[in-house]
Amino acid sequence: MSAMTLLHPPLTPYASGMLETTGVHRVYWETSGNPDGIPVLFVHGGPGSGTSPNQRRFFDPARYRIVLFDQRGSGHSTPHGELTDNTTPHLIADMEALRIELGIDRWLVFGGSWGSTLALAYAEAHPERCRGLVLRGIFLCRKSEIDWFLDGIRAFFPEAQRQLAEFIPASERGDLLAAYYSRLVDPDPAVHQPAAYQWATFEASCLTLLPCPELVSAYGNDRMALSLSRIEAHYFVHNIFLPDNSLLTNIDRIRAIPAIIVQGRYDAVCPIVTADELARAWPEARYVIVADAGHSAFEPGTCRELVAACDRFAATGSFAS
Repeated sequence: MSAMTLLHPPLTPYASGMLETTGVHRVYWETSGNPDGIPVLFVHGGPGSGTSPNQRRFFDPARYRIVLFDQRGSGHSTPHGELTDNTTPHLIADMEALRIELGIDRWLVFGGSWGSTLALAYAEAHPERCRGLVLRGIFLCRKSEIDWFLDGIRAFFPEAQRQLAEFIPASERGDLLAAYYSRLVDPDPAVHQPAAYQWATFEASCLTLLPCPELVSAYGNDRMALSLSRIEAHYFVHNIFLPDNSLLTNIDRIRAIPAIIVQGRYDAVCPIVTADELARAWPEARYVIVADAGHSAFEPGTCRELVAACDRFAATGSFAS
């Protein structure tokens, strides 16, 4: 069954705008669904990928006030691919400013991959503002996870990882992150765009259990590839601008918030060992392993669990089965 048949029907935003910041960034936001419904914030992955219309469809539009936003430098936010003042604390501040701008007291926060990282960081900073958390494809952005993404993943995707590595001269392959970062931040498009294409298509090649050429093609788009690769590398180089392992260290701050963790068994980008570690540290959260899925939220098994979790929360205020 296609994931698209499991989602709620397509819908159009009823409002959108640009959140002003004190610096150069302007942050795109939109709202759809029921203006009087349960507020839910969708936190996209990457960092740097931006939002897409199908992401509205995890939520019942009759019961949810659906808020999407493009993080700094991503999607419709401007300037595109900008790294100045682009840190995790800045993104947390943007989320809180957007909550105030939209007159929302508390909201459900939904995030996958890097979105799970940022959702956890926001919740730990503002637990009183979170009705619940829906987390998918857990990524805590620790050095071991970054090393896996750029190197260890060859255990499952040797062709894709080899192509990523062989784009870089042999003398620089000992530190792929540094080699790519130096190219991605180069102002010359002749330098940064080919590197961005390699990084983004490598990532897309590893996202799903079964090959998805359409996804690889979408990630190879010049605009998408640049923001995704440049901003990801920026956050990885700077250890997401948070203390080491802070998301697990501070789990007590959010222990009482209703939460569900949805993880693909065969997720090669964010391996299940990280979700398992989070679930063991946070036994109050419901933990669901999808037996036939990789990393993408739009694989059928994962999509089914995410939609069901949001429907259940709208009906009961809980993720209990």
